Amino acid sequence: MSFLTLLDYASVLVFAASGAMVASRAQLDIIGFAFIACLTAVGGGTVRDVLLDRNPVFWVGDPVPILLASGVAATVFFTAHLVESRLRWVIWLDSFALAIAVPAGTGVAMELGHGPVIVVLMGMATGSLGGLMRDVVCNEVPLVLKQGELYISCALAGATVAVVLLWLGSTPATALVSCAAMTWVTRAGSLIFGWHLPIYKGRPPRS
Repeated sequence: MSFLTLLDYASVLVFAASGAMVASRAQLDIIGFAFIACLTAVGGGTVRDVLLDRNPVFWVGDPVPILLASGVAATVFFTAHLVESRLRWVIWLDSFALAIAVPAGTGVAMELGHGPVIVVLMGMATGSLGGLMRDVVCNEVPLVLKQGELYISCALAGATVAVVLLWLGSTPATALVSCAAMTWVTRAGSLIFGWHLPIYKGRPPRS
């Protein structure tokens, strides 16, 4: 099993848990849990593989990610009531999933020989789009767009670090581990210390 496959599996597990937690907040049935968990787990990777013309899409060629996500969904369905603050769990699970999925997407694009811009974009897409789909379907405020927090910029920072380190001569493994670390540290810093980018403040639109 390759390092990139392990990254995909890991991101599937953690994103599936965050998706199932959101499903519990929406009070869905067990099939709804499985659907939201799978959508969250494979959404970003699916968009990545389609854009890169990677055939077959990773979970079509290997259905294990779907089985893993469904298993996580069933587990959360029977245990979510034991968790006091499910929103907090969603936010932190999502931060770990982001830190795994960004290097997974970055690594796939690197392995296929794409240039720096595409590598960075694929890292961002893999890390953010599954969570975006989850939040839109469950009528939650998307974490990707939540005002005053770093999210997509964390994916950008992590993927950029990987590209720069690879250009400087680092091994792919070192570049991807550094990508994960940068992604998670910036996301965690936003949650704990309130790090954020400047927000546009213009005049309100006229009615």
